[in-house]
Amino acid sequence: MRIGLYQFAPEFGAARRNLERIAEALRAEAAELWVLPELATTGYLFTDRAECAALAETIPGPTTEALAALCRERGTRVVAGLAERSGDRLYNSAAYVAAQGVVGVYRKVHLFDRETLCFDPGPEPFRVHPLGDGRLGLMICFDWLFPEAARSLALQGADLIAHPANLVLPYCQEAMVTRALENGVACATCNRVGSERRAGEELSFTGRSQVLDARGRRLGQASAEREETLVVELDLALARDKRITGRNDRLGDRRPELYFTGR
Repeated sequence: MRIGLYQFAPEFGAARRNLERIAEALRAEAAELWVLPELATTGYLFTDRAECAALAETIPGPTTEALAALCRERGTRVVAGLAERSGDRLYNSAAYVAAQGVVGVYRKVHLFDRETLCFDPGPEPFRVHPLGDGRLGLMICFDWLFPEAARSLALQGADLIAHPANLVLPYCQEAMVTRALENGVACATCNRVGSERRAGEELSFTGRSQVLDARGRRLGQASAEREETLVVELDLALARDKRITGRNDRLGDRRPELYFTGR
């Protein structure tokens, strides 16, 4: 399967312009699945919850409808990070969109720093969704720090984890190698680049979007600073073989009855 990442710097508050840029990038190359950054249409650094609410939208909504139309045009699927409004709740979400519309939505469980001032934590467990003959799991950015996130998706049979991100800490790209290796699952992290100076803060994003196969091997990685697309060929079937040796299995050797599960 051809997996594409579009690493770019969204213009804050300019959803229409950001969608135009996304469409232009996805029309330039062919992939069966595209992954976009976290909060790809709004930008990241909201001054407060009210500003976040003003820029958030429903799912399904205008952005997912535009992405579905693009999927029909290009014969592809897209995972995009969005600010979602659901009643009086606000979520940092990832929408998985195909030609027929929204296939699945993941609301970020582990909120990072100022996100806790603007968003509500996702209330639903991690789930997998169909991806052709395979299964796709969704995580967002800071979820990388919690191994239970990727493990939950692996235990449900995920072949690939799509991971929209707005990374500012320097560790994630290397840590995701471990997430892929320990679970035997491919991982596609699409980060953004550039910086935002708002709300009395400045954040710089680390780029280096990457696709890892189910053995933790890096199949491609973008630069730390440039906007660019990255398209690689990925064998999803590799994720269905969890063997490490002839006598060891990544998931089968687990002994959950001996693991501490307290809070």
